[in-house]
Amino acid sequence: MPFIGTQPEVGGYSVLDALTASATASYTLQKGSANFLPSSANQLLVSLNGVIQKPGSSFTVSGSTLTFSSALDSSDSIDFILAMGEPLLVGVPSDGAVNTTQLATDAVSTAKIASSAVTSTKLASTLDLSGTGRTGHGGLKSVQVFTSSGTYTKPAGISTVKVIVTGGGGQGGGYGAAHDYGAGGGAGGTAIEVIDISGVSTVAVTVGAGGTGANATSNGNNGAASSFGSYCTGGAGAGGKNGNAGACVGGTGGSGTGGNINIDGGDGNNGVDNDYQPSGTNYRSSYGRGGSSFWGGGGRGGAFNQGARSGQGYGAGGGGGSASNSGAGGDGKEGVVYVEEYA
Repeated sequence: MPFIGTQPEVGGYSVLDALTASATASYTLQKGSANFLPSSANQLLVSLNGVIQKPGSSFTVSGSTLTFSSALDSSDSIDFILAMGEPLLVGVPSDGAVNTTQLATDAVSTAKIASSAVTSTKLASTLDLSGTGRTGHGGLKSVQVFTSSGTYTKPAGISTVKVIVTGGGGQGGGYGAAHDYGAGGGAGGTAIEVIDISGVSTVAVTVGAGGTGANATSNGNNGAASSFGSYCTGGAGAGGKNGNAGACVGGTGGSGTGGNINIDGGDGNNGVDNDYQPSGTNYRSSYGRGGSSFWGGGGRGGAFNQGARSGQGYGAGGGGGSASNSGAGGDGKEGVVYVEEYA
């Protein structure tokens, strides 16, 4: 049938659960064993003993209770009750007209909202997407950095971590003897791993120290390994050889193990033994640089009246000692365990 103006929506029609007459006037309306609340008595078509009843005079409705004008008895028959959908003229709602209270009612349930219809601009600024109730989403929530050994404690709501574990760097070798230059220390290795820790509360963290303590005429001391529990390890960088060792070789970089990505630390540069160096050269300060780690620069080697520098980035090797400065090798830098936390 054609309409002038807005076409009404087609309403829904449902036969409600059967009712058995008894010695009472009031009955509870149900659909699928759940209470049914019509908008008014006019929405119902009620047949009693084969006769259609008139809403308002033959029966009334309050909530889900239908009340006949007089009590029935067991000889009466409530034939059927048909709930008729009401035609609905759908217009454009006013701005801000739909709120959370309305969405909680049967009339305007969340099921009425089309998929993908709500954009991020309509989300409350205080919406909390953290915690165990959040599923199907990632996102960096926080970071913990360990520069000394300790215990990692997982915050609430965290299920995944990405760890970067770097071992301690080796110390540079000492100068050895006159006009010699020590070799640089090796850098600590690095392991990078993404770990599901949904079933874990704490993890032991070991941060390896940098090599230190060797004197001016000795080989540099090795660094120590770092680890994140038993998950992954950053191996230690080796100390550089002293300058009077004939083959004054730079310390070997450590290796990462157990990670999704494992990175070797940089080797330290070789030093100079004056017995094997042509006389008259003046560029020896380019020797003995410490190896660079994942985090950056090794310490420079010693030069004229200038001592060796310690490793700069976490896990970097120290520079080799300077002959003219009668110095020991630079200290290796301690390692690090860096933990990114994701919900």
